[in-house]
Amino acid sequence: MSDSIIKPQTLRGFRDFLPEKMIPRLALIQTAREVYSSYGFSPIDTPALEYSEILLGKGGEETDKQMFRFTDQGDRDVAMRFDLTIPFARFAAQNIPQLGTPFKRYHIAPVWRGERPARGRFREFLQCDFDTIGTDSLAADIESILVIHDLLERIGLGKFTIHVNHRQLLNGLLEELGLLKQTVPLLRALDKLPKIGADAVIAEMRETAAVGEDQARQVLRLASLKGTPGEVLSQARDFVSASARGLQACDALREMTDCCRDIGIADQRLHLDLSIARGLDYYTGVIFETFLADLPGIGSVCSGGRYDDLAGLFTKQKLPGVGASLGLDRLLAAMEELGRLSDVGTTSQVLIAQFEAQRLAEYQKLSRKLHAAGVASEVYPEAKPLGKQLKYADKKKIPLALIAGEEEFQQQTWQLKNLAQGTQQTCGDADIVNLVQQTLATR
Repeated sequence: MSDSIIKPQTLRGFRDFLPEKMIPRLALIQTAREVYSSYGFSPIDTPALEYSEILLGKGGEETDKQMFRFTDQGDRDVAMRFDLTIPFARFAAQNIPQLGTPFKRYHIAPVWRGERPARGRFREFLQCDFDTIGTDSLAADIESILVIHDLLERIGLGKFTIHVNHRQLLNGLLEELGLLKQTVPLLRALDKLPKIGADAVIAEMRETAAVGEDQARQVLRLASLKGTPGEVLSQARDFVSASARGLQACDALREMTDCCRDIGIADQRLHLDLSIARGLDYYTGVIFETFLADLPGIGSVCSGGRYDDLAGLFTKQKLPGVGASLGLDRLLAAMEELGRLSDVGTTSQVLIAQFEAQRLAEYQKLSRKLHAAGVASEVYPEAKPLGKQLKYADKKKIPLALIAGEEEFQQQTWQLKNLAQGTQQTCGDADIVNLVQQTLATR
């Protein structure tokens, strides 16, 4: 064995997950699966690596720079996926004849971007995507809003707002200003408005899109409209009165917001926000971003939109799509800041203390009975002093302990100790599973 010891460390922007972080992470994933499945979305998976040409140029110049790209052992130019939408477009182009349209999928998997790590932003992070492909119906756009709403409501982080806009409304104004050819740099600059402010956005628009200050301010005036959806759209129509695409976008947004209101989505949950642009270049229609009222500075925790042309890069078949992605790691960072993460270090609900090594089979037999009843439990692996075993349970935040020595075995009883309350009671062997369930239910 070498005398040198390698320093254990993780790469910047990458993380290990201890049980107290992994347990709520898996709970969020399960919630996402349940909500997506309830709307008929089916699970898929795709490789972490794609040919670079699949990914390049789809998210914009900045995203291209952030890709982890290299030549593999077969001298192939490959890259790690930076989102799940582009691989899905490639997946659909290959598999849609078998799957049929419309096809609804969800995909929960890690992605990688070599961007600067920051608050709630990492180089490896998990996305929880859902998408509908093969239809341009407004019903699919509305359903996306409903899925986002139900997902955030199920997670239970308090007040949240889904911000909605339409790329063609923005494009309609640019069309009237004669700036359609500068759409990409203008919308990229507009997307930075919450981070850098109006003056910096105007400066970036002038620098990257070569537009005049009056033109840039006109874009910001549209983006700054406030009021109810009806009031905002009434004013927005004046900005795009000569643009068919802009007027159609206004009509689509009105129908979407009216439908959501009629369904029962509260007004404070849905906000028409003409300032959001979404930085990725492939969006073509409605776009979404979702913000937490108690922690708006952390950014959007669920974003997406419509992309009608993305799959057209891989197939001649028309495959318009719409969907969104839950930013799970950002959401977990928000939960931690808000003090919503428990410090539980295990999934066990019951520790069965081991007093007599020769009674191991009986301890494990009870543990299996608890498992069959849906109660997570574990047997302490060694017959050590009770204090040490209970200290283990306390550290892991296991709420209950079951204790039996030779006397209890002779009497066919167990001692149930509620570690949180410091109470203890005796129960017969035949009733102990029911008592454990009742005790856990009343915690």
